[in-house]
Amino acid sequence: MKKIGFLSFGHWSQARHSMVRSGADALLQSIELAVAAEEAGADGAYYRVHHFAQQLASPFPLLAAAGARTSRIELGTAVIDMRYENPLYMAEDAGAADLISGGRLQLGISRGSPEQVIDGFRYFGHVPPEGTSDADMAREHTKVFLDVLKGEGFARPNPRPMFPNPPGLLRVEPHSPGLRDRIWWGAGSRATAEWTAEQGMNLMSSTLLTEDTGVPFHQLQAEQIQRFRDAWKAAGHSREPRVSVSRSIFPIVSDIDRQLFWQERASTDQVGFLDGGNARFGRTYAGEPDKLVAELAEDEAIAAADTLLLTVPNQLGVDYNAHVIESVLTHLAPDLGWR
Repeated sequence: MKKIGFLSFGHWSQARHSMVRSGADALLQSIELAVAAEEAGADGAYYRVHHFAQQLASPFPLLAAAGARTSRIELGTAVIDMRYENPLYMAEDAGAADLISGGRLQLGISRGSPEQVIDGFRYFGHVPPEGTSDADMAREHTKVFLDVLKGEGFARPNPRPMFPNPPGLLRVEPHSPGLRDRIWWGAGSRATAEWTAEQGMNLMSSTLLTEDTGVPFHQLQAEQIQRFRDAWKAAGHSREPRVSVSRSIFPIVSDIDRQLFWQERASTDQVGFLDGGNARFGRTYAGEPDKLVAELAEDEAIAAADTLLLTVPNQLGVDYNAHVIESVLTHLAPDLGWR
């Protein structure tokens, strides 16, 4: 394992024990947690994107602000729903945030997940062309976004512009060199992982797979990762790809840890029904450090990935989540091959 970061869904609510009461709380605490994670030695701060929900939504102001407050940690998303995005405007925002951070963005994108509202992307002005699906539209948006990130000119300049233009066709500005290689696709299946490799994107795999073959979650995910790597090699890409997996991991090293997570010590995989088919959900890892080290050592997908994202219960506040991250880095990470 080369890198360990956190993944926050950025929930807020007025629930009795929530430490995150508003959208402002969620945004400001997300920045503070990135700062705390960097100070603890973590490698990444990643944020989920959900529209029409009391969760983090518009990622680029957050990523830019976190980039201005930190100096080393990677900053990313897991994931941006491409059904909602104007790919050219997104390229401008992503380029600006990446430049502010000094080239530390790692953007996870995807076709999206079940929503808070019906066809929410339509309210954002995006309608799939006749005869196509919303998934088709997400992939078309992605194609345009990836093409624009190459930095090649495509727009014909005005012969009488307000300001002088460089020669030739114009590109979206600001352009951030290298960002194209730091785009990840959130893949929920083995087939989608193969498509991700063909497009030259890194692979992001969460605690949910939208298929079930009857094998444990970590084995199915490990197969997904291997198929991705095989497809990457077959496509002949020149660089080495990256792969991340997400896990809920809670070392019990204090009384408050025990109070919050002792019931999760017997957690197992779950099989559910999602989008018309079976889906497999990964377990939560909770327990004393020596027990967790032994269990995590048997997780084939963690072994196959180069990046581990820790899903954090953000409503418990910055201090507690910084404690969870530091506990993983201190008590578990060295035995998992971190650095």
